Amino acid sequence: MLIGHYITKIGDKRRIAVPVKFRRVLGKKMVVAKWYEGCLVLISAGSWLELMKRVTGETKMVSLSVRDIDRFILGSAFELTVDDQGRVLVPEVLSEYASLKEDVVFVGLGDRIEIWSRDKARETRSNSCIRVNGEAGRE
Repeated sequence: MLIGHYITKIGDKRRIAVPVKFRRVLGKKMVVAKWYEGCLVLISAGSWLELMKRVTGETKMVSLSVRDIDRFILGSAFELTVDDQGRVLVPEVLSEYASLKEDVVFVGLGDRIEIWSRDKARETRSNSCIRVNGEAGRE
């Protein structure tokens, strides 16, 4: 299971070391793509199609919103292979989208990982805590 969060650095050539715990679950072949709120999603190649079914639904009619999701996520997806040092090369277009500069945060979410810039991760985590605590306080 992919849980927890880890902070690492991105190198000059956009290489990042995938945490060992996550590599054991994901294997050597992975898919990375744009994801919501300015982060990237990283998932095993074998689980990619299942994630896309969950995101787009299993409808026979391909609505505009499904086509938009297809373009946003599928159109930005890249297959990655982990090197012998446990690193992957983040494509430039994805590195720019997620504003990956120096510190990178991996967040395990069960079957997938989100990859964030450290600053954006802090901001998103803070906003999430406010929403969760606000909703919990209303019950």
